Amino acid sequence: MREASRTTRERITERLRETALPAGTLAREFEIQTSDALDHVQHIARSLDSTDEQLLVAPPECEECGFDGFDDLINRPSRCPECKAESVTEPVFRVD
Repeated sequence: MREASRTTRERITERLRETALPAGTLAREFEIQTSDALDHVQHIARSLDSTDEQLLVAPPECEECGFDGFDDLINRPSRCPECKAESVTEPVFRVD
């Protein structure tokens, strides 16, 4: 299928098959807002339910204390609930 005829969501899915990326990087690559990239990722996860593929998520992690037990694996938290540091990495997504 030609690149121009594929939807943004299809192109994001293909990119996540190639490599693991955070939503911020997807937003820059596809020239969309980070919130839109997260919406696409959530929809991709639902779309993959009926296939043999799945969306893998490396959870956000606190760069100060290493905490990675966040309840919401998709969205980037503003700070760590353990040490209150604001240096929390974005979750990273991959289709496998």
